[in-house]
Amino acid sequence: MAIELKAIEIEEQAGGKVVEVGVTGKLATEDYEMFVPEIERLIQEHGKIRILLKLIDFHGWTAGALWEDIKFDVKHFNDIERLAVVGDSKWEQGMTVFCKPFTTADIRYFDRSKLEEAQQWIRE
Repeated sequence: MAIELKAIEIEEQAGGKVVEVGVTGKLATEDYEMFVPEIERLIQEHGKIRILLKLIDFHGWTAGALWEDIKFDVKHFNDIERLAVVGDSKWEQGMTVFCKPFTTADIRYFDRSKLEEAQQWIRE
């Protein structure tokens, strides 16, 4: 099942235990209003989940969206088992370091050219 939002596309895999999230452009608060309930539903159904975050022409967050992201991270500190971030810039790679204090997830960054490697790692 795939759900498309303005800047976010969510695709459940492995029966909902793995979620591929494609993010494009700049995230706004309304993107989180759609994204968060969907991820929370999967956490309720499956317990810990794994997320593959694909950043495609990503331009960051509005102030409101950044706040929503921080609230999500704090609430779901223990609910994400692995997080693979796939992107093509140094600042996106730096996001993985920034995220570590907000989660117990094993986090790894992959260059966009290594998408298949990221997909394999997230499913291991």
